[in-house]
Amino acid sequence: MQMLVRRCLELGARLAEPGEFTRRAFLNDKLDLAQAEAVADLIEASTDAAARSAIRSLSGEFSRAVLGLVEQLISLRLLVEGTLDFPEEEINFLQQGDVAGQLGGLIAAIDRLLSGARQGSLLRNGLHVVLAGQPNVGKSSLLNRLAGEERAIVTPVPGTTRDALRETIQVQGIPLHIVDTAGLRESEDEIERLGIARSWREIERADVVLHMLDAREGMTGADRAIATRLPGDVERIVLLNKSDLAGRAPGRESSGGQVALWISAKNGDGMAQLEEELLRVAGWHPGAEGVFLARERHLQALQDARDHLLLAEARQRQLELFAEELRLAQESLGSVTGEFTPDDLLGEIFSRFCIGK
Repeated sequence: MQMLVRRCLELGARLAEPGEFTRRAFLNDKLDLAQAEAVADLIEASTDAAARSAIRSLSGEFSRAVLGLVEQLISLRLLVEGTLDFPEEEINFLQQGDVAGQLGGLIAAIDRLLSGARQGSLLRNGLHVVLAGQPNVGKSSLLNRLAGEERAIVTPVPGTTRDALRETIQVQGIPLHIVDTAGLRESEDEIERLGIARSWREIERADVVLHMLDAREGMTGADRAIATRLPGDVERIVLLNKSDLAGRAPGRESSGGQVALWISAKNGDGMAQLEEELLRVAGWHPGAEGVFLARERHLQALQDARDHLLLAEARQRQLELFAEELRLAQESLGSVTGEFTPDDLLGEIFSRFCIGK
């Protein structure tokens, strides 16, 4: 095969660039940009739910939802532009066309689309979950329990885990990227200190930190020191592990907005409740309608459009500003499907595809 490819190149052919065939389909109006991105999302899908959502986007369902909003926005802009172009007429286009009602309906429709897109973003990116705590509280045991296999070495010796161990699991189709870290403590061991420094870097990048404690001891002074150092903008769940040894049944407690779960990583007690809590933190709604495998740029474009519509709602008496906000909202929506997309962004999008496709 390599000889055949080499001979083709000698005769004047060239290797396809990343995403070239899909980009050609986009440039020749066979696919819009959201559909083209869905090709890569389908290839990279890590769960059945993600693959199904990517197929929905590839079939044009997401694009049609966006174009439906654009059509409503165009109708609204026609009424506003008509009022601006014929100010001397006695006809009140805005009142007759129920512009305020249409605008409110548009904002509500974008909210629904944003909700589905955020759910799809979860399917695509998953949740970055970091296990943190003192040595020997059961972090590696929990990783093994969640992974369903012996991924981490478990011993009674403190400091066994020296580097971050990673495992991806699926819960209701959502990828959870679990990271087991070195036990957080003061250490004279140079290698262990390097592992602890890496642990803190992982914690800073986390979506959720599972702060693990020994249920027999509860929140100790060392645990409070760790809790104080955890980033304030990162969601955290306290896990009181070894509940079986503490003689406590698995369960959930909540105080002052802080959730604590009693679990046993060794026996598997409380695992279902932990998974439910992680999905709650992620904002996942099982059985949600209209889930599309959205990218960050889609979410940003929809949010920008929503923001412009809210500004337009506040400026209905200033017709020129009102019209401009509506135009900007349409431009933001158009960027989703590629109607208003700069060439440098196209290059960035397709450069991430696999070769050819």
